[in-house]
Amino acid sequence: MASFLAITGPTGAGKTALSLQVARALGGEIISMDSRQIYRGMDIGTAKATPEQRAEVPHHGIDIADPGERYSAGAFGRDTRRWIAAIRARGRVPLLVGGTGFFLKAVTDPLFAEPDLDGERRAAAESALAGLPRTELARWVWALDPQRAGVAIAGGRQRMTRTVLIALLTGRPLSWWHSRRNTEAEPLEGVVCVLEVPREVLDERIGRRVRAMVEAGFADEVAALLRAGCSRDDPGLNGVGYREMADCVEGRVTLEEAARRTRAATRRYARRQATWFRHQLGPGTVRVDGTAPIEAQCARVAEAWRARAGSSTDCQTP
Repeated sequence: MASFLAITGPTGAGKTALSLQVARALGGEIISMDSRQIYRGMDIGTAKATPEQRAEVPHHGIDIADPGERYSAGAFGRDTRRWIAAIRARGRVPLLVGGTGFFLKAVTDPLFAEPDLDGERRAAAESALAGLPRTELARWVWALDPQRAGVAIAGGRQRMTRTVLIALLTGRPLSWWHSRRNTEAEPLEGVVCVLEVPREVLDERIGRRVRAMVEAGFADEVAALLRAGCSRDDPGLNGVGYREMADCVEGRVTLEEAARRTRAATRRYARRQATWFRHQLGPGTVRVDGTAPIEAQCARVAEAWRARAGSSTDCQTP
């Protein structure tokens, strides 16, 4: 029997609006499945649910770390199991919402139990790797773990660093550990729904979204983070949009150019997400037309949940 419901899809597909509608209909609580919404002070650029929305529907996994802290998929998997258990104990529906595919996999296909790494050696290696340009770090990844290099590089600097650290400190590449893994926990079964939107529609939505972020003060948000001592290389600020706005704040580009680059980078990221969802999710995945009226989207998600969990639903607009 399904223990959670997930709504995922690329950036701009409409996950937030649908998740709120579904949460109202099912009596759900939302667990953010977004690798950037975990960070405090990063509200505009991550399109977090508003305080009013969070007051109406309980949210978990938002504002739980500072931008300089690492938060892995493994940590998400552990935290989410705890949140799911607590939500179900309250008789409510755990609703995982976001576009970070690796976070979803940490719940449905748990990561291996990472080998112990010496603290001092790890800190020294991390410090050395932090000073490498991205291209040089990628070269290390290819040299130490060619089998996993494509996935690691696509996952960004944090995933590349972890891949190199495991190889250096254990003498075995991460792909070797995965092939002989003992998982941290048993997989959880859930109903996974993916919002699908035609590329041209998604591109237009992303354009509107970036424009709204700029008008809401995205550059000011980044400036405040940098003044507070955050670095553009921090795990939080190396995400799409924040790098581009940091260039604007530091005077390298105009606000208009930063917005243009953010639109382009977000569209590229959304394409990578859509590709990942097509190839990495199982045959039981529920495909939802993200251009349909939201009531129809909600009804499809609710019906899929009802079929697996026996819940009654009503997806009419409040």
